[in-house]
Amino acid sequence: MKITDVTVTEFSLGALKTPYWNSIIRTTSKGFSRIEVHTDEGITGMSFGGHRSHVTGRFKDLLVGQDPLNAEACWDRLYAHNRKPVAKGEYISAIGVIDIALWDLRGKTLNQPCWKLLGGHRQRVPVYAAGGYYEGTGADDDKGIAGLVAEMTGFLEHGYRAVKMKVGWPGAGLKHDAERVRAVREAIGPDKDLLVDVNNAWDATTAIRFGRMIEKYEPYWLEEPTPADDYRGQAAICAALDTPVASGENEFTRWGFRDLIEAKAVDIVQADPRTCGGFTEWLKIAALSSAYHLPMAPHGGPHVGAHCVGAVSNGLIVESYVHSIQSHLNEFVQPPNIAGGYVTLPDRPGLGLVWEEDAIQRRARG
Repeated sequence: MKITDVTVTEFSLGALKTPYWNSIIRTTSKGFSRIEVHTDEGITGMSFGGHRSHVTGRFKDLLVGQDPLNAEACWDRLYAHNRKPVAKGEYISAIGVIDIALWDLRGKTLNQPCWKLLGGHRQRVPVYAAGGYYEGTGADDDKGIAGLVAEMTGFLEHGYRAVKMKVGWPGAGLKHDAERVRAVREAIGPDKDLLVDVNNAWDATTAIRFGRMIEKYEPYWLEEPTPADDYRGQAAICAALDTPVASGENEFTRWGFRDLIEAKAVDIVQADPRTCGGFTEWLKIAALSSAYHLPMAPHGGPHVGAHCVGAVSNGLIVESYVHSIQSHLNEFVQPPNIAGGYVTLPDRPGLGLVWEEDAIQRRARG
């Protein structure tokens, strides 16, 4: 079998009626993209993501003619033939998107789901609903605490037993964000897990202060409290708080995670399989984390991330946007099986995704 082509389908879905934001990024529109790796045997690997300008061209030229079953050879070819001087950023993420599509292809070729090919530790993995963004058409959070509580309790009705909310927007302030955390904890009760995400907004001193303000609400973790490159600051937070610090969604490759872990700047490793370099690289990061007795909780949706958590013994929990900001994807791919706080991975080969081709082609044509 040989790779014959790499293609990307991408289109805009237009402006959001109500924009939303975390502590640093405001989102005003939504879109869709899918990468496909084609072979001379008619088997095609597909996954989410990929900007056409990032994926096709040089990467396509490197892959055409290669055997897609040679996972390490394909990854090294993409990384080594054009990496200098870039070891982080969009270049690595483009490799990640391609790599995941290649694993989908391998699963289809071998008639096995990715979670089994990657390690096969378990088929049913814990899942949490990610949301709790600030919302509004202006500068203020029009959602308010009542709207936030309604969103978080709504997730429980969809079968989740863990929810995640945002904090850190400068317009909110620490006391107001602490009040938001209190309101959600009281609404969901003591038996559900509450995850709190800062999105890199604070310095270490501020994060420690806030962490102590909300300790009594028993957060499951405090996520990305400092900028991604502030290992020293995040290490200080890890040392100061009983609440675990989750981080790594903005880190790249095993070498970046080596530095993050050795700095003692993370308690729960959130390597995003698309961002960090793909499944091939994610497995190396998981092995490194296992050597330090650190759990893996990948950033990103369950269509891809659940295969990672199901593959390894130190997989902790997987993120889901299926019922929140990425619910628009349900038009293009059938959602995963979420119930009772778990997502059950499919037995279908590869990623096991069921694409709604009519909807994709209709939208792509405009």
